[in-house]
Amino acid sequence: MVPTIRVVIADDHPLVRAGLRQTLATEPTVDVVGEATDGEETLAIVQQTHPDLLLLDITMPGAPFPMLLRHVIQVSGDTKIIVLTMHAEDQFALRALKEGAAGYVTKEQPARELLEAVRQVARGGRYLTPSVGLKAAAALGDRRALLPHERLSSREYEVLCLLGQGNTVHEAGGLLGLSPKTISTHRARLLRKMELSTTTDLIRYVLQYSLIALAALAFDVARAGPTA
Repeated sequence: MVPTIRVVIADDHPLVRAGLRQTLATEPTVDVVGEATDGEETLAIVQQTHPDLLLLDITMPGAPFPMLLRHVIQVSGDTKIIVLTMHAEDQFALRALKEGAAGYVTKEQPARELLEAVRQVARGGRYLTPSVGLKAAAALGDRRALLPHERLSSREYEVLCLLGQGNTVHEAGGLLGLSPKTISTHRARLLRKMELSTTTDLIRYVLQYSLIALAALAFDVARAGPTA
């Protein structure tokens, strides 16, 4: 007997959730055990149901995406995560995979691709939308090919994104729930790792590698207040 794949859908758009649910219903081995509309609800449902797989929208309200993904892994380490997004850029996919996701699927892809992603990830594999898969997989498999910002820790990367948007040390600390002193320490470390000298250099770097969109995606939803 083929085991059932228990899935939670996390997306703040009702029509998207309905479409995902309809697509998954065509796969006899998949059982949707919960739905969530924001980060807090996602964590609660995952902790309650411990699903085999979480379909996670990258732009839901609540905690910044990297923080939410890490929290999901903390509360249910066996749950595999497929990121759903409108963004096909390699940077989004690579960051999601480095944070612990097992799959990355753009919403513009046909339903059969989502089902294939669910099957592969449920079996313990990875799945990447073909348009970004080769480059992201190559970067993950060969650390010598990684750009400077791809070698940063998760926290250092968050600080890079926030400072690269023009936030001050105090503003970045407020968004991440950290003291300005801690932000300054992270800033010094990432400058050293990236062989840069000033915050202006960081801003130029973020612009050069088109990280502004990713920074806004990850942190604009947090401006209502820091998340624990």
